Order: sequence, then structure tokens, then C-alpha cells
Amino acid sequence: MRPPKQIPIYGDTNHRDKNCRSEAAEQKEFFGILKEHYPKLFKIAIHPKNEGKRSYQSAAIDSNLGALNKGASDIIIPARLAFVCEMKRADHTQSTISKAQIEYLEAAIDAGAFGCIALGCEGALMALEDWLLFKNRLAT
Repeated sequence: MRPPKQIPIYGDTNHRDKNCRSEAAEQKEFFGILKEHYPKLFKIAIHPKNEGKRSYQSAAIDSNLGALNKGASDIIIPARLAFVCEMKRADHTQSTISKAQIEYLEAAIDAGAFGCIALGCEGALMALEDWLLFKNRLAT
């Protein structure tokens, strides 16, 4: 993955490990930590399920209901200042990022969200901490 310069990236961009965990494993850990340490955030956090096989009819129904938004980020926490995070593997060279994912993040940031790319669970937790600090400063 070639990280876009216009979107903040959390995590170690120098980390290399061909055998690093999958995005799904990293995301599962993140949501587990969120559930344990930030239960109120866990209750509202979502992962849009844009990937996976569907029949044409099922995809059309989901799309019409707004459930399939191409490029939607992996972690979204709706709040006065939304948290919108695209998760990638800890070794970003083992991941790809689509034009639609970049465009979604750019649109979210333009609309006032806290948008970022996280490299693994560790990067997502770093981003979450920055978001919480920023959000709390706005509230005072």
C-alpha cells in the first residue's frame, strides 16, 4: 500500500513482517479492546460489511438501503466528531488501499470527521487516543 499523504496514518510505517496478522484479526482485537476498555464507544462503533459474496438481488437491496457504500471505512464511531478509520495490516506493504477507500476518508474528513488510516490494532488504538483527546478539547 502506498500511503496517501493527505490522510493521517497511525502506526509504524517502517514495520515489515510478511507474516503479520490479517486486517480481520487486527480489527477483531481492536473491537475486543474497545468492548473491554471503552464499553460506551463499543455500543455505537460499527464495521460496515461491504465485502463478501452476495447475490445480485441481495446486493441491490443492500445498496438501495444504504448498506453498501463503496469504500466505507472499517471502523466508524458516530459522535459529534465522528471517528472514521480505515484499518490495514501492521505491515502496510502487505495491504492495499483502493481509490474508493481514499475518497471515502477524504469525504469524511471534509465533512468534519476525524479520519485516518491505522496500521494494525496498535495504530487504531493510537488514533482512538488522539481522537478522544481532540474530541474532549472540543467539548470544553
